[in-house]
Amino acid sequence: MASDEPWLLVGLGNPGPGYAGNRHNAGFMVLDVLAGTVGGRFKSHRARADVVEGRLAGHRVVLAKPRSYMNESGGPVKALCDFYKIPLERLVVVHDELDIPYGTLRLKRGGGDNGHNGLRSITKSLGGRDYLRVRFGIGRPPGRMDAAAFVLRDFSAAERKELDLNTDRAADAVEALVTQGLDRAQNTFHGEP
Repeated sequence: MASDEPWLLVGLGNPGPGYAGNRHNAGFMVLDVLAGTVGGRFKSHRARADVVEGRLAGHRVVLAKPRSYMNESGGPVKALCDFYKIPLERLVVVHDELDIPYGTLRLKRGGGDNGHNGLRSITKSLGGRDYLRVRFGIGRPPGRMDAAAFVLRDFSAAERKELDLNTDRAADAVEALVTQGLDRAQNTFHGEP
């Protein structure tokens, strides 16, 4: 496919300042880094998302942050795919992942939602799961803390010290997916901590 066919790069999170620093908003944080790389500012789109259109390493991209809550992300993502005529194979979703250690990235195509309500909503709305994912490791909750409470807490002081580095790496991983494909991007980013 030609580089003029757009990619849709979606970061998952919850809207509003009360959620901004939450672990669940890692996807939004990565999209903010990508918006800086593209040189654009998010603007409201009728698909209930904030969007930046631009070029990432020469490829046409649409960056999006749904304005719905995480568990209703599917509606805005489907509306954006329809509006921009994005096939599943050109959709990249960046999301937090409990089952991998903090600071670790994992890239994949398809698979289950692993209890992630945002992914479940997207898969249901799109009628398929063969989109690309950038899984941003946030680690497991300590002790007996409920996972739902953990993801809605801000990153700890120790985690925040490395947060900029980790969101930059995740943005680089998204760019690698777009420019090099899944296999090469995995080879690059799965070997790193």
